[in-house]
Amino acid sequence: MAPPRKHDTDVILDAARTLVLRDGPRAASVAAIAEASGAPVGTLYHRFGNRNGVVIAAWLRALERFQTGVVNAAVAQPDPIEAAVAMTTASLTFGRELPEDAKLLLNLRLRDLLDGTPDTEFNERLAVMNEPLFAEFHRIARGVFGSDGERELDAVRRAVVDLPYGALRRFAQTASFPDWLDDDLTAATRTLLTAQR
Repeated sequence: MAPPRKHDTDVILDAARTLVLRDGPRAASVAAIAEASGAPVGTLYHRFGNRNGVVIAAWLRALERFQTGVVNAAVAQPDPIEAAVAMTTASLTFGRELPEDAKLLLNLRLRDLLDGTPDTEFNERLAVMNEPLFAEFHRIARGVFGSDGERELDAVRRAVVDLPYGALRRFAQTASFPDWLDDDLTAATRTLLTAQR
């Protein structure tokens, strides 16, 4: 059995995320992340390869946390409209429960964080991560509109991605979300999908 890791990966990724959000993408150097996390520079290079590796891991962790909640919420609802509403609610839950991860995804594109561009391995991993989410978009489009063509999928994305994204982006910088936000956004999701039937 391998010995436990001395420096927790989540602590390292939290430190990278904090540096990026507080001081900007360039502040998250390997040396700065090592100092903020308490992990030796050599540990970061060994575990992540380089600065890009740490930043990508922090960004992908945030995305995975978001997508897991949204996809699980949708899968639990056989009715397509209710699945869409559940996705909107899960987006808000993510913003409330993991506000720093939400800020990382909402305010910074991955290409703004990196030195260079994402590599093929990253793009392949992202495609695999997105598959369950895209499958739910297709299921909702077929269930609501009877088709999952380009227009129908765009309607679903407007209702369950663009709408909550816009609200989350606006409220992510505040101390808390308004109590009425859930009701308003879920009603808007329903309206967007049912109005086009």
